Amino acid sequence: MAPKEKGPLLNHNGRPYHALIAEQFDRPLLDRIVDTATKMRKIGKTRGGMKFLQDLLSEKRAMLYFAQPSTRTFLSFYAACQILGIQPAEVRDARTSSEVKGESQEDSVRTFSSYFDLIIMRHPQGGFAERIAWMLSGTDRPVPVINAGSGKDQHPTQALLDIYSLQRSLEIRRGGLEGAKIAFVGDLLRGRTVRSLSLLLRHYPGVKQYFVAPEQLQIGSDILEKLDAAGMEYEVTSDFEKVLPELDAVYMTRIQDEWDQAGESGAVDITKFYLRAEHLSVLKEKAIILHPLPRRHEIAPEVDADPRAKYWRQVRNGMWVRATLILMIFERDHEINSYYEDLMS
Repeated sequence: MAPKEKGPLLNHNGRPYHALIAEQFDRPLLDRIVDTATKMRKIGKTRGGMKFLQDLLSEKRAMLYFAQPSTRTFLSFYAACQILGIQPAEVRDARTSSEVKGESQEDSVRTFSSYFDLIIMRHPQGGFAERIAWMLSGTDRPVPVINAGSGKDQHPTQALLDIYSLQRSLEIRRGGLEGAKIAFVGDLLRGRTVRSLSLLLRHYPGVKQYFVAPEQLQIGSDILEKLDAAGMEYEVTSDFEKVLPELDAVYMTRIQDEWDQAGESGAVDITKFYLRAEHLSVLKEKAIILHPLPRRHEIAPEVDADPRAKYWRQVRNGMWVRATLILMIFERDHEINSYYEDLMS
């Protein structure tokens, strides 16, 4: 089944049930996520508001099954659960589970689903979260699954927080995301964050995407074919300094050498794709700089102090966007709107 056909099957009553692929999020749903996350942030600024949030899902439990190393995504989801009062548990190393006894990964997750109301999973195997979601949907106790990173193919929740970061920052700086020029820079072939975000940007009219990378690490044809089908403008280039003055947003990425088979990343000169302090003078005054992190050398530390650097804000945005997504899965997001209206009245 094609992703565009799967998308509608993953949502229920205009909300996600499972959150697995970027294609399941249309523009109305993206706008609701952005709006709800913004309201939650404002509600959470007061003691009373935070107590309200922490009572919303206090009866729920979540399993964070992270079979692949993670810091930001894991802690972001953990904090999101805490905001909503969800009791989280974790398995971050398969060696601590019955998989060392020969239990299949599918059976392990099926066991987790007996104890918890939500499975949040990160896995090195592409498509694994999706396979688990379909398996659990066919049981007598369906449990929603959130894909927190799946192989080299998808990272939908990172893409959601990136959309939120782009929309909020560009709304203030240039009036909105529509019509923006956005460059992805670095290892685009294996960067699942880029793949998912690029697909979501199809919902924003007038956006032009630039894919800036060495030939060996350039974006895959599967993504470009989807952009072509959507009639979206893009440019594939290796000339970072040429496109830099045109951009409204620069999305930097690191080398994804954890996917190397034989150290092939070492043969690629990536230094031409670093954002250095001297580049700031040619970047638009109202542009923004994003990075899904962790970084290595692709953004100079001196850039951190520039007001256009939004990657630390981007990290915090993830906590609120993921809390919003969880709330929508359990169909409790309408309570945010009600509380917010009372707060503002």
